[in-house]
Formats: sequence, C-alpha cells, structure tokens
Amino acid sequence: MSLNLVKLCVGVDEIQDLKDWIKHKYASKEYSQHVTRMWPRREADILPGGSLYWVIRGMILCRQKIEGFERVTDAEGIQRCRILMNKKVVLVHPQPRRAFQGWRYLEEKDAPPDLKGSSKSAGEMSEKMRRELAELGLL
Repeated sequence: MSLNLVKLCVGVDEIQDLKDWIKHKYASKEYSQHVTRMWPRREADILPGGSLYWVIRGMILCRQKIEGFERVTDAEGIQRCRILMNKKVVLVHPQPRRAFQGWRYLEEKDAPPDLKGSSKSAGEMSEKMRRELAELGLL
C-alpha cells in the first residue's frame, strides 16, 4: 500500500487549467514537476506507487503519479524538493478538503478512488456537475 501526498493547486480554477499548464510548461520534458520547500521524510513509503492528489477550489479532483524526488537549490541558495510526476492527470471522485499550507500525507485508504474505475458516466460529466453532486453527497 502506497502513501500519497495532497497539495493545493494554487492559481488553478479547474482541472483543464492544470492539464493545459502541464502541456505548455512540460511539453519537451519527460515529467511534470512541482518544487516545494520540504522533503518528505516518508519518501520510501511514497515510492513506488504514490500519487500527488491536487486540491482545486476546495476539493481533491485529480492526481498525478509520483515518479521521483530530486534535491534542488533555488536562486537564493535554499534547498528544495522537486517532485517529479507523470504528466497524465487522473480524475478522482471529488473529496472536500480545507485549505492548508504545504503538503500533507494521504494514506491509501483515505484517498478518493479514480473515476475511471467506477461509474463510466461520472468521468464524462462536467467538472461543475461532479462538484455539485459531491457537495450533495451523491457522488
């Protein structure tokens, strides 16, 4: 059982914004990436198989499989953690999540399931409809 990370997707209003950003920014790269301040102490529990679950406007809506971590130094000489992720964005059942700083661990048992493996029609719904159904407890 893998451990996952959950993080706010700042500056993104919907999943398509995230997909477009990844396509534009990382078109020539093997992975998409996100640089964060802290290094996960439980790295061995995350790799292989863990994902980064993105919170968009108060709900976990999608995930990207984590492929690895790299140590990087920013322009001010501060050590950071670069999270390398598969570019594929996987839709998940919407799950409400309050705002927080940084990232949090997310146990596999607490992670929302992928939409693809559940209801065929849920993955075809608009993001707005999935949000509304999740808020009503119907999805």
